[in-house]
Amino acid sequence: MSSTFIGMPTFPEAARTATRNAQLRHNLRKATRTIRGKRQAVVDELDDWQRLRAAGRALKDRTLRHLDVYLEQLEAAVTAAGGHVHWAADAEEANRIVTGLVRATGERDVVKVKSMATQEIGLNEALAAAGITAYETDLAELIVQLSEDAPSHILVPAIHRNRSEIREIFREMMAEWGVPAPEELSDDPRALAEAARVHLRERFLSTRVAVSGANFAVADTGTLVVLESEGNGRMCLTLPDTLISVVGIEKIVPTWSDLDVFLQLLPRSATGERMNPYTSTWSGVTPGDGPQDFHLVLLDNGRTDILADTVGRQTLRCIRCSACLNICPVYERTGGHAYGSVYPGPIGAILTPQLRGTASEADASLPYASSLCGACYEVCPVAIDIPEVLVHLRERVAEGRGRRAEKAAMGAAGWVLGDERRLGLAQRAASSARSLVPRRLPGPASAWTDTRDIPEIPDESFRAWWRGRTSGGKDGRP
Repeated sequence: MSSTFIGMPTFPEAARTATRNAQLRHNLRKATRTIRGKRQAVVDELDDWQRLRAAGRALKDRTLRHLDVYLEQLEAAVTAAGGHVHWAADAEEANRIVTGLVRATGERDVVKVKSMATQEIGLNEALAAAGITAYETDLAELIVQLSEDAPSHILVPAIHRNRSEIREIFREMMAEWGVPAPEELSDDPRALAEAARVHLRERFLSTRVAVSGANFAVADTGTLVVLESEGNGRMCLTLPDTLISVVGIEKIVPTWSDLDVFLQLLPRSATGERMNPYTSTWSGVTPGDGPQDFHLVLLDNGRTDILADTVGRQTLRCIRCSACLNICPVYERTGGHAYGSVYPGPIGAILTPQLRGTASEADASLPYASSLCGACYEVCPVAIDIPEVLVHLRERVAEGRGRRAEKAAMGAAGWVLGDERRLGLAQRAASSARSLVPRRLPGPASAWTDTRDIPEIPDESFRAWWRGRTSGGKDGRP
């Protein structure tokens, strides 16, 4: 994973700070509620939405079960179409491959299509260390780059910014990266978009190397697919001489016809649109048309470890729609930066600890960044049971941290609950000692009672009460 977020506080600490920012909460509330309202409207138009969702889940699961077969098929198809395939076991290897490919062209600038995979591995930083400048061309990513900020949303990386803040960022920072913003720039969305177009146009026309990710990779044809809403991706994918695509190994779909399911699921779940505005596909190279040198870097970086986990592997179904972020009450109040990862929200809470492990306090806190309300599962277009994975990861964290007191308590509870006689004795003892139970538990247990009231212990257990009620008659009535 990228080192961009090293040193970030744990989620509870970061969330405590974020929730005190009233402007941030306002920006997030307005944006997420708008997006999820649009999503619901277009989902409700389809009578077969749940069947589509089940089909997407089944396709992803089948692909993951035979991932090795489809990866080799993809490699063969891309190679046959004139492309070059590289395998990267981790972030370091992927960065080394991409840096070497750019250096081989003799160029020192690259334009980028929005890509979570390249953010995951910290590619921009690796290129900068090699003297190569990466220019983000997605509007939201441009805002983040100009402000030296970090993305806070999968789909809308600058969701935490309002348009007045964006205007100031453009006016103060655009000149350092190329064409400056107009002096009289207003915060009207059309004016901001036009300033970004003018700024980026020069970059598109002068840069000979592009870096992209891909939403999908079709195994049988070797086709890469990018969905975007602004047209910047189309410019990056067609104008440069060299195109380098960094793609997670889980992004494969077996056939072109399988792609149809996801082209219906993704736009509706992501932006609340029936059809994506720009869907670009390419297979290798075509003489005289588009980039003449294409490289596909297939990225593992912990994905095969996730694949080996029978519960956690469903995380790899994710198509990066961000519907789970837009519905999550925790994300809506804290924003993405609190998660300390390029993957925020509910999906980040399960993906990041599996990719990076739970050795650090920050990563170990992520599975707890949820109320387990289940809304994320209900909106997920490929039916990832995020609450199930969160609980699974919490168990892993508890075991890995060797929480002896917690494990001892659970063991004792299991011993008592596993025998009817022992349970009866424990209930009678609790009833007898109910007046001695303190209102605030001592030591670490105080964290529990500081936010909850200890339940009143009744005079007698339900079992004893029921026994007394039913002893008067054979039919169970007193």
